[in-house]
Amino acid sequence: MSIRRIKRLVTGRPSVDGAGVKLVRVFARDDTGDFDPFLMLDAFDSTNPEDYVKGFPWHPHRGIETITYLIKGEIEHGDSLGNKGTIYDGDCQWMTAGSGIIHQEMPQPREAILGCQLWLNLPRDQKMTEPAYGDIKSEDIPVVKEDGAEVRVISGSYKDTQGAFQGRYVAAAYLDVDLAAGQEWSLQCDAEHTLFVYIFSGQALFHPDGEWIGDKQAVLFDKGETFWVQAGKDGIRFVLLSARPLNEPIAWGGPIVMNTREELQLAFEELRSNTFIK
Repeated sequence: MSIRRIKRLVTGRPSVDGAGVKLVRVFARDDTGDFDPFLMLDAFDSTNPEDYVKGFPWHPHRGIETITYLIKGEIEHGDSLGNKGTIYDGDCQWMTAGSGIIHQEMPQPREAILGCQLWLNLPRDQKMTEPAYGDIKSEDIPVVKEDGAEVRVISGSYKDTQGAFQGRYVAAAYLDVDLAAGQEWSLQCDAEHTLFVYIFSGQALFHPDGEWIGDKQAVLFDKGETFWVQAGKDGIRFVLLSARPLNEPIAWGGPIVMNTREELQLAFEELRSNTFIK
């Protein structure tokens, strides 16, 4: 059994985005080589509505998928295609920006917001695919309960359980894992896939001879066929993401991620000329 070892430990930095939303930018542009095909992870954790209610007003995306998962909270969203809805506790929104979409995400005042938004790159030949929304409701996410472990299978699969969603362009596994104190848990995985976790709460060992790692950090792993974790005295809750790297060039301009500078320039020219939406 080849247990994956830690490649990088990433502590995010407090940031402000949108119209004034306080968040933690866990990883982003400078980390794309290590986290490929995952581009960016923002984490939300606040009990003060003033930190987040200004939201993310209308803004464009092209060339990526944005995946917003809430453990707690409420976010109203809408887009230029006429889609609209609300993400509640345990819901996930998987948006394929593709050739171009303009949308907004507006968190609503609640006792707490806890969750994250992940940007997932699209392959070169699918950058200009048709935009789409994948609304994943909490009640539709399978929950696998084992001794001391609860695994919510958002996408991909866990053992014999298929997730609530399957990525059409990048087949990413997305698991929400909640372990009781002292519980060990392992996952068999493709040795070549990029795999990382983000810890919402608690601490854990990620190798039998490793060191304890605490919350609010992303842990990126080296190649290997087995992911292993042992929860600390207070248990642990984390999300696990895994997918095959794209190994393609990245040209990143704000909310748009393409393969070349020319493609980026074209996207912003189309925004200025109102031809961005196809």
